[in-house]
Amino acid sequence: MTPIEKVEGRAIPFGLKNVDTDVIIPAKWLKTISREGLGRGAFETLRADPDNLFDNPEFSGAPILIAGDNFGCGSSREHAAWALGDLGIRVVIAPSYSDIFSGNAVKNGILPVVLPQSAIDRLMAVAATDPIHVDLDTQTVTTPFQDRFSFDIDPFRKMCLLNGLDEISLTEKSETAIAAHEKNMATDQPWLIPATP
Repeated sequence: MTPIEKVEGRAIPFGLKNVDTDVIIPAKWLKTISREGLGRGAFETLRADPDNLFDNPEFSGAPILIAGDNFGCGSSREHAAWALGDLGIRVVIAPSYSDIFSGNAVKNGILPVVLPQSAIDRLMAVAATDPIHVDLDTQTVTTPFQDRFSFDIDPFRKMCLLNGLDEISLTEKSETAIAAHEKNMATDQPWLIPATP
């Protein structure tokens, strides 16, 4: 997973509330186990409109998505985070998220920033014309107009994102302790170790 410390660039001023995971990535795209290529299906229903924000050249490659309240509600599909990541989104800023989506986002290298609606409204206005800067280390979102919004994040999630650690990486960091435990278990509880033929 790619670490996140600072993300700066244009933000897609989406703002829609109650966007569920079926809107983020429709069910027909769930037949794959690969994370690659899901960006093509991200927000497919909305992208059927030729004037949609996601295909607007002005927001091409935008690493930030500004969303409305209750973003990522609905099913628990991890494909929603995969699709956003494949679309190039590194940060989502919204007033609230589904707990499952928020967890999936962090596990897939996407920072879910929670800010009050007044901050979202201001960032939506700025995003129409100017870049936004997100600093995970200082937990701030800033604009070129001296706006500064602070956000909270669980310290464990922050550490994982700053260091690019997913669940596999975290387990690998404990490889020495796991090996020592298995060696001790083989000595202390040999009946738990399967016999080799």
